[in-house]
This record gives sequence, structure tokens and C-alpha cells, in this order.
Amino acid sequence: MKSDRPIISYDNIHLSAKVSDILEEDLWVSDSFSLGMFTSIIDPVKFSATAAILVKKGSCRADLNLIEYEIKAPCLVIIRSGQIMTPRSASSDFDASFIVLSNKLTATLFACINKSPAYTIINRTPVVPVDPNHLIHYAALHNALRSILMEKDNPTGYECVVHTLLAFFYRFGCSPYLKMADDMPKSNGRIADRFVKLVQEHFRQERFLDFYANELGISAKHLSRSVKAQTGISAVNWIERHVVLEAQVMLKSSKLNIQQISDELNFKSQSFFGKYFKKFTGVSPKDYRNGHR
Repeated sequence: MKSDRPIISYDNIHLSAKVSDILEEDLWVSDSFSLGMFTSIIDPVKFSATAAILVKKGSCRADLNLIEYEIKAPCLVIIRSGQIMTPRSASSDFDASFIVLSNKLTATLFACINKSPAYTIINRTPVVPVDPNHLIHYAALHNALRSILMEKDNPTGYECVVHTLLAFFYRFGCSPYLKMADDMPKSNGRIADRFVKLVQEHFRQERFLDFYANELGISAKHLSRSVKAQTGISAVNWIERHVVLEAQVMLKSSKLNIQQISDELNFKSQSFFGKYFKKFTGVSPKDYRNGHR
């Protein structure tokens, strides 16, 4: 197993459906996610697999699905498949390691931990602090996984990976999430949280508040007021940000032409898409694709 496989991809990774191929395609482990790697990412990127990034030194700022996070070591960042990261800045001593899991392996693990009190929190809180005393155990996990990956002829390699990760999760990995459990009931039913989740699911087709208000069983006025109060950003702007962010990713990473991207995002015409995009970015889709800022 090579540890220099990319942790992010602009196109979907087509993963093998065969369990026996898991060690060839479904797991990446690396102790090197350096400042240079972080700062080389200048555009929003959509992850095509789940990444667990352990920030060991320094700090950075990044947007994860349009929410800005101050990330200070030691901490763990979980970025799920389909989520978008936009790096902002990093300290000169920034250093991190990472594990990337295929969608199939992620589904296997989450099916095993979905009864844990930490499960809901993991889905809601992508950045959590890590006990400095536990860093040695994270290093040991990487070494254990790397050792399994080297055993090319092991017919139970997949099971070894799964149980190694589960044992680590229940012993050390879930502890930072469980510490947050007391706060979850206070925010679990926030209108803004449910609204943003709906936007992430439907922004390509639905850009009017009435749809989201109906889904939530409240008036558009109540939705708008609540989201603005709880996030500081208007509900309409949340939708617009998701549309533009997805457009940026598609312009930089996909082979689709601008008309096709306009169609994918459900705009009535390429011209309307161009005006919409330029309103928020200051440049046309064509100029953005060509690197003009």
C-alpha cells in the first residue's frame, strides 16, 4: 500500500466492491500532511472519501461546508465524503497526519458505532480537541494499520483493519466526542442545524425559502429570522453560498463545460448562471476556471 495516494480528489474515486481488494484501494495512511501540502490547496475541494486528519502541531483556519473553523493542535478533524473544504491559513509549524477511508469502509465502521452516544456528535462536530496524552496512541494506530497494509497475503486484512479501528475508537477515539454529549440536547433541535442539513441535500434543485420552510413545518419568515439569529448569516445567503461553492468545485475539478455545470446546478440558462456566479465571486465562470481572480 502506498502512502502517497491523494487524500482529496476532484473526481469520484471508483472503489472496488470486492472485500478482498480493501487493502489495495480502500485505506490510505500517512504521517505527512505538511504546511506545504495545506497551502498548496488554493480552491475549494470536495472530498471523495472520508478523511480523519490529526493536527499534531500548530494551527490553521479552514471552512468545512461553509462553516469556518479555528483548528488548533492537538485536535482531530473528520471530513466526510462529499464535504467541501476551503483552506484559509496555517501557522508555520503546522503538521498533521491522516487516515483516509473508502466509502465502503466508512459505512462498515459507522454501522458498528451507530449505537454509541458519540455517533451523533461525530456527524455534527467535525473538529474536536484531542487529549495530548493520547497522541502516542494515535501514532500507535498508524503503525498498526501500516503493518496490516504490508501483509498483502492476509485473507482477513479487511477484518483486521475494521477491528483495529473499532478498538481504537472505543478506547480513545470516542472520548473527545463524549465530553461534548452534555451540550448536544441544547442544540440538537436548532432550526438552523436542520435547515443547513436540508440545504446540503437540496441546494441543486431548490433555491427558494418556501421549500425549506415547508420541509421544516414553519413559515418562511420564522425560518429566515431563526437562521439569521442562530448563525449570523441569512437563510438565503446559506443557499447562495452552497450553490457558488459547488460551482467553484465543478469549474476547477470537473471536465464538464460551463453549460453542463449550469444545467447540473439547475439554472435556467448559462447566462443566468454566469451572472449569479459573478455576483458572488467578482469573476465570470470562465475566468474563474482559467485562474483569473
